Amino acid sequence: MKTHALIYCVGLLLATVWLTPTAQASEQDSLRKETFIYAIKDRDTLRLDKYDRPAATGAQPCVIFVFGGGFAAGTRDAKAYRPFYEWLVRSGYSVVAIDYRLGMRNLKQQLAPKQGKLQLFKQVVSIFEGSIAMAVEDLFDATNYVIAHAGDWQIDTGKIISCGSSAGAITVLQGEYERCNAGALSATLPPTFKYAGVMAFAGAIFSTTGPLKWNGRPAPILLFHGDADKEVPYDKIRFRRLGFYGSKHIAAQLRTLNTPYYFYTVENDGHAVSNSPMWQNRAEIDSFLKKMVADRQDLRIETTAKPLNKPEQKKKLTLQDFIRNMKL
Repeated sequence: MKTHALIYCVGLLLATVWLTPTAQASEQDSLRKETFIYAIKDRDTLRLDKYDRPAATGAQPCVIFVFGGGFAAGTRDAKAYRPFYEWLVRSGYSVVAIDYRLGMRNLKQQLAPKQGKLQLFKQVVSIFEGSIAMAVEDLFDATNYVIAHAGDWQIDTGKIISCGSSAGAITVLQGEYERCNAGALSATLPPTFKYAGVMAFAGAIFSTTGPLKWNGRPAPILLFHGDADKEVPYDKIRFRRLGFYGSKHIAAQLRTLNTPYYFYTVENDGHAVSNSPMWQNRAEIDSFLKKMVADRQDLRIETTAKPLNKPEQKKKLTLQDFIRNMKL
């Protein structure tokens, strides 16, 4: 009996040693997802998914994520994004993935029939500009919803970071440009609100009023872009007063402004860089969030990755290329 008792005690002790860390890790790594309606606009019911850890204590920084899809497609809860959300949550962030109105959806049906090339160009520009404006408006409304519920959700409103892929990257960059220039859309945000950081995977800023001019100091910005991107310009496209300014151009402006930024170029890579950093460049994302956002270090980092044995790609995106890629 004593031998059996001894074996039982040893087994119990080993079970405690082996199983307790596993149980703690499971609790720590568990992910909670909750869905909320943050706005209803015409026929669009806009939702957001909040991801966090149930066991988290204290106010957490928050990443608001805007999906990609050319302002015509995409979803906030696409399976491809889920590992990125989970990694951010495990790293101590709450994640809010949002819907937004897709102004370029069914583009051909929106175009007036039998137009000349100039009229067609003007209409496409107008629809594209309106699509970006709607997405920025929805980003700001979602941000306000997060701020309003920050107490219940344990979110630090001083550490809200906007993040986006492709069209989502355009949205967060355009939103920061709008905020810095006190544009009409930014009036919906609280007067003293500033994003703690902006992360853009293959994004750009669109202007119909000439070159970009920053009237306020932007938040620290992380820019990822392939220099052979055929969908969103790596540098810039200009036509008269119209301009679509990509990561290279934005980084040059941030350098002149002497404001913190991290610019990561992938040579001979295209629009795949709108997604690949979410699993290939987590170390760089983590460094940006810790150094420039959390610690507020005034840093300028520019990195170029050159994949070996990759064929040379066409680098300059023209206006004709951009319009052709819309598949009108």
